Amino acid sequence: MLQVPIPVATYSRTLIDTLIRFGLIALLAVLCFQIFKPFMNLLVWALILAITLYPLQVRLRGKVFAGDGRTATLIIVLVIAVVLVPTYLLGLALIESVEHAMAIAKSGEFHIPPPPEAVASWPLVGQRLHDFWTLAATDATGLVQKLGPQIKTASVAALGAMGGVGVGLLIFVGALIIAGIIMAYGELGTRSAVQIATRISGPERGPRIVALCTATVRAVAQGVVGIAFIQMLLIGIAFVIKGVPGAGLLALAILLLGIMQLPATLITVPVIIYVFASEGATAATIAFSIYVFIAGLADNVLKPLLLGRGVDVPMPVVLIGALGGMVTGGVIGLFIGPIVLSVGYQLFWQWVDEGPPRLEVVDAGVEAESHGTSGITGIAGE
Repeated sequence: MLQVPIPVATYSRTLIDTLIRFGLIALLAVLCFQIFKPFMNLLVWALILAITLYPLQVRLRGKVFAGDGRTATLIIVLVIAVVLVPTYLLGLALIESVEHAMAIAKSGEFHIPPPPEAVASWPLVGQRLHDFWTLAATDATGLVQKLGPQIKTASVAALGAMGGVGVGLLIFVGALIIAGIIMAYGELGTRSAVQIATRISGPERGPRIVALCTATVRAVAQGVVGIAFIQMLLIGIAFVIKGVPGAGLLALAILLLGIMQLPATLITVPVIIYVFASEGATAATIAFSIYVFIAGLADNVLKPLLLGRGVDVPMPVVLIGALGGMVTGGVIGLFIGPIVLSVGYQLFWQWVDEGPPRLEVVDAGVEAESHGTSGITGIAGE
């Protein structure tokens, strides 16, 4: 059969057409990303919340409302109420505390009691703490003037942090509303995710990757919220028993800090200082301080125990992904990191288990000899 060679001009035209198409597709992808970028955090949060809350909708479906839309609306309204009510009460308590502190400072009735002599005998920091405490008790005005630049810097940082928390709360509420819309079309969204993953990874790996991503998001979310709730109970009970003012609101603040992946020591350390300043260094105060400080660090022990439950990857993979993602991407990275690392882990071991294709190499002489032997055997048999 005669093969007609393809002209070089045809090859060049085909290559140019391919490059033009690739460039147009890349340009379209970049433009789509630029348009989507301002809403990325909001939509990623909405997707995470929808995946986390969807099992609750499946349980409530048909028991309260028949439709998915009404059930999703009920869940979102309840979650917003649970988040906003404690936040509102905490904000009011904080404003009242600041106003009360400013009134005391203006009236000049604020007096810090002198430190016990036993404080000076504490190892390492005892003498410095005793001198600082004595200065605060005898000359509070001079101490404030001395620490003026540090107080100003800390105040600016605190105001910036409060503003960031407010913006984050608004984004969270908006993400909850969008999550409710996603949950109302949960089954369609699941089928779409499976179709996309199947198109990318094949019919065998696609559904498994979707199931792995879903389980990872739910495990991290339940682990984060569960750890924050346990920490709130451990510390809140101690606050109530000790009689710390505003113990309930402080416990709610610890819960919110735990959900935002901020350390509980932001609450426990000031409370410990307050208890020492008001009651002195007694045995009960020292025991309370040690317990509360250790409970504030309990999340470092609970995370390895709760994160990764129900996920088909080892727990250290999820834990490393959560911590690394939080360092590189903030709170959203706490969820994205385990997903990326878990999927990469699964794909890597699937590639390892498949192994290279086996090639059966047969020696030509052995094959010919076997054919000859079989032929002789056949003739002998005849």
